Amino acid sequence: MRLALAATMLLLTACVSAPVTDPARLPAGAWELDGEHTSVTWQVRHLGLSWYTARFDGVRASLAFDPARPEDAELTAIVDAASVSTGDPDFDALLRGSGWLDAARHPEIVFVSNRIVVTGERTGEVHGLLTLKGVTQEVVMETEFYGGVFNPLIRRNMLGFRGYFEIDRTQFDIGRLPGNFIGDTVRLSVEAEFIARD
Repeated sequence: MRLALAATMLLLTACVSAPVTDPARLPAGAWELDGEHTSVTWQVRHLGLSWYTARFDGVRASLAFDPARPEDAELTAIVDAASVSTGDPDFDALLRGSGWLDAARHPEIVFVSNRIVVTGERTGEVHGLLTLKGVTQEVVMETEFYGGVFNPLIRRNMLGFRGYFEIDRTQFDIGRLPGNFIGDTVRLSVEAEFIARD
């Protein structure tokens, strides 16, 4: 049984074609985030010595996309603030607290796009509003489109991209530490895969 399953998996994966990177060749419609193949990481300077890196484990998102008008795509992403994860449970609890993310009062970090600017064959800028700890600011996410492909294992189309933007944590009242202990700039990186809805 296991041998037959392994052979089937190998056969199916051998049938996966290279991603299509021309958005015009992708199907229009609604897409949902594939959480198992998505990551949201953040970085902040620590003592000016390194970029400390951690992540958020809980994220969901939706995408509406028309290949004829990629600039009209609509993206909404929601991150569970309490899912902050540094590898240190005690530090995670501190970051969830009122001086930092205040996850009890503001459980969701929300990004909603309002404008897309195509900057290259596979690059673009996603302009939108980021709401974090009850504060809403305009941000611009730089994106690189990786392409789309038909996944024979789930028999659905998929697409993927990278997103990157920076925020000033003080504008969202996050963290109150004196001096240079941590930097004000927070880098956020997203590696996301979306699955076409039926």
